[in-house]
Amino acid sequence: MTQAPTPTADTVRRLVRSLLADGGKADAGPGVRPVTDDGGHRTWWVGTRHVLRLAPDREAAARQRRELRLRDLVRPHIPVPVPVSVAHGEWPDDGLTYTLDARLPGGSAEEQAVSAVGEADLAGLLTGLREVPVRQAETLGVPREAPRSLETLRAAAGEAARDLAAADEFDPARLARFPAPAAAQLGVQSGAAVLVNHGLRGEHLVVSGDGRVRGVLGWTGAVVGDPAEDIAGLAVAVGAPAAVRAATLAGYGARPCLRGLWLARCDTVVRLAGRLRGPGEGSLPLLRTRLRRAWEPILLERVSDLGGGADEGS
Repeated sequence: MTQAPTPTADTVRRLVRSLLADGGKADAGPGVRPVTDDGGHRTWWVGTRHVLRLAPDREAAARQRRELRLRDLVRPHIPVPVPVSVAHGEWPDDGLTYTLDARLPGGSAEEQAVSAVGEADLAGLLTGLREVPVRQAETLGVPREAPRSLETLRAAAGEAARDLAAADEFDPARLARFPAPAAAQLGVQSGAAVLVNHGLRGEHLVVSGDGRVRGVLGWTGAVVGDPAEDIAGLAVAVGAPAAVRAATLAGYGARPCLRGLWLARCDTVVRLAGRLRGPGEGSLPLLRTRLRRAWEPILLERVSDLGGGADEGS
């Protein structure tokens, strides 16, 4: 696998000067700085109007090429903006790719709460994703992903909950409200696959000061699969009540809402326990915040509340 060298500010500045008409007029060009301090330096702010994303290897480059085409497919179907690439190509001339995107104005959902009107934006997003033609997405190379077993995840969360209890991080009695038979009841029904962003975390939702959702990022991991995964993502990003309200507005019934809720809850327990055991993705404060959001109480809590007529799309 071709691995690109870690880009420096000079590397990024030279590339940007060649892409932006106004970038070459000044000696310095627009200011550039890495978005994160993780050492990878693959995503850069470019001035105040653009974001440069550099694929670090060929696998990431393939995902980025697919993402550019997928964003064009998705854009007419959803009411929430997705990034627009103003330039894209290869760097550093060995088959790896970059895209220079126009920056969407606003902060992340990690910094800015989503309002009631913003929940309607999220409902429109979920509705639109369901309307994207699955066959066209698969033609672009979007993979089909089998639904996860909630029973298996529930078992892993049970073990993780005991570890968290020993660390005084979580009361395992909360998970006991969701016994194994309930997890089995929330299996996915056939024919429910839709386009799933699969990355609706807080940092991928652009939120304005009035709480409106002004953009959705992170399309490289999109799959054709279980819509409850995006409901789960929203539960972690904006809290369980807001996620369930948005999914309900989008036309999803109790079953997919509860499945998404418990996917999120079990995931957050497993991930926090894993991070406490050693290095992993996400800081401890962020993982604790995500667990708190996913475990916020909602009116519809129990599988026994399902009723007889709920299905995956109603």
